[in-house]
Amino acid sequence: MSLGRERGSERHPVLSSRRVSRLLAVGLVLIAAGCAGRDGEEEPGGSAVAGVGPARLLDGGPKAFRRRLAELRGRPVVVNQWASWCDPCRKELPWFARLARRYEGRVAFVGVDSLDERTDAVAFLREYPTPFAHFFDPDGEVARVFFGGRAFPTTAFYTADGKLATTKQGAYPSEAAIDGDIRRYALRG
Repeated sequence: MSLGRERGSERHPVLSSRRVSRLLAVGLVLIAAGCAGRDGEEEPGGSAVAGVGPARLLDGGPKAFRRRLAELRGRPVVVNQWASWCDPCRKELPWFARLARRYEGRVAFVGVDSLDERTDAVAFLREYPTPFAHFFDPDGEVARVFFGGRAFPTTAFYTADGKLATTKQGAYPSEAAIDGDIRRYALRG
């Protein structure tokens, strides 16, 4: 992230109010969610989905996100909000990739990269490939659709008829816990 502009050989800091707001929001979220450092737990090893290249990073904001949810109507949808700077997100994304493979054809998965820089998000998705697309959400507007953005990561569950069943703020302790919520909220009756 560049915090200034080069002018000759001197560096002059230039921060727009929008960028300052984003930086403050990221800082507050880091403090609230405990994403500032590793918790000492081992991350799942290796790529979660062998042979799958980096997932797509889509633009279009809330309107495109809602349109995607409408296209997926008829199948339950799991939305995973993450950011490249969030250590718990690094732990969870391979779990979501494996679960997306397990539930392929029965449950749709969508990622939302919020309060992040595009280059960092692309690098993150190369390191943690998934079989589903992700929306680029630099200002957190997409996350507001499912009441996300208060903690990182956040997971939202939509029923097959397109209704938001629940939103879970914060990280999951295990892949099994995510799977339990998929069964409870996305695949329910």
